[in-house]
Amino acid sequence: MSGRLWVKICGNTSLEDALVAAEAGASAAGFVFAPSKRQVTVEQVAEITPQLPAYFEKIGVFVDASFEQIVQAVEMAGLTGVQLHSAADSGISDRLRTHFGPGLRLLQVIHYQQELGSQLAAASRNAALDGVLVDSRTATLVGGTGVRFDWHAARKSLAEAANGLKIIIAGGLDPENVGEAIATLRPWGVDVVTGVEAAPGQKDHAKVKAFVQNARIAASKLETPVQV
Repeated sequence: MSGRLWVKICGNTSLEDALVAAEAGASAAGFVFAPSKRQVTVEQVAEITPQLPAYFEKIGVFVDASFEQIVQAVEMAGLTGVQLHSAADSGISDRLRTHFGPGLRLLQVIHYQQELGSQLAAASRNAALDGVLVDSRTATLVGGTGVRFDWHAARKSLAEAANGLKIIIAGGLDPENVGEAIATLRPWGVDVVTGVEAAPGQKDHAKVKAFVQNARIAASKLETPVQV
């Protein structure tokens, strides 16, 4: 997918919603295995993934899960990627890369804050990672907050880290502002949850289609290509 914006529709709980994301032209569907209004089980996702297109990525979202829990979910649910939310670097990304090899997409979540530059620098030194997802957070939520971070304040740090590090932006994105986010930050990818929902865990199909379309249009208008 060189030169093509990566678009993930996250927080899916049904086959219907995941299929809409694929048909709209998204790159991936995300499934949340952590405690959340959008939480799904390995068994639920194992029923969904075989019915999705083979080229369509299936990303599992984990918060402080153990290596064993993640391996079991990947293998049983047919995941093609893992998104790691972790309070500390436990070496889990290295273990997952060793276990699964290069075929599994590994993403580390970084929450936007003043130390963004140092966090990105640390991530760039982790050869196991394929990229980072920069998200906002609240006092009670580590993802799916529906709150955007300060794109203009983050722009310099993200631009400096972009050399060799795939950056995905999330947090408060929706069909109306995704174009602005892409024009401002020029990311490798974008990720959305609340901005395309009718209710937590239930997608608004028109919003999903509009989000993907608007993201692709914005990426095509950049003077220089998105990260490759």
